[in-house]
Amino acid sequence: MKPLIYVETSVVSFYHEVRTEPDMVARRDWTRQFWARGAEEYTLVTSVAVIEELERGNFPNKKDALELVNSIPLLPTPDDIFAIVETYIENKMMPGDPRGDAMHLAFASFFKCDFLLTWNCKHLANANKFGQIRKINGMLGLYVPMLVTPIEILGVAS
Repeated sequence: MKPLIYVETSVVSFYHEVRTEPDMVARRDWTRQFWARGAEEYTLVTSVAVIEELERGNFPNKKDALELVNSIPLLPTPDDIFAIVETYIENKMMPGDPRGDAMHLAFASFFKCDFLLTWNCKHLANANKFGQIRKINGMLGLYVPMLVTPIEILGVAS
């Protein structure tokens, strides 16, 4: 069985990144490398939260980003997800926007994804947050996915 990866909004956005700063170009290239091999080595999933974030955004290639995310399966949205999100926010583990980072972590945790793939290193792929995430998910009886960037999945040194 292939490892299960929840693909978060920032990964989809970086696939179509147009900024020319070296770090932006590098993230775009790593994202595209991941996407080229991801479907072969992993089972990719996402959620309606990603689609809603993309739809709310105002950025170049928005249509292409939505097409890309529509190429992978959407997880269902059980009512339990909203209670998990609320717990994350109440415990100040994630920012107060219930449609953002907390929602992605809730989906990845509830559906026991092996990885939550993100470029968000402030609230998700952040070693300083992982202990709190493990604590709260343990309290809730939830799985704790590995929070990683495409670089980590690819094994690329930065």
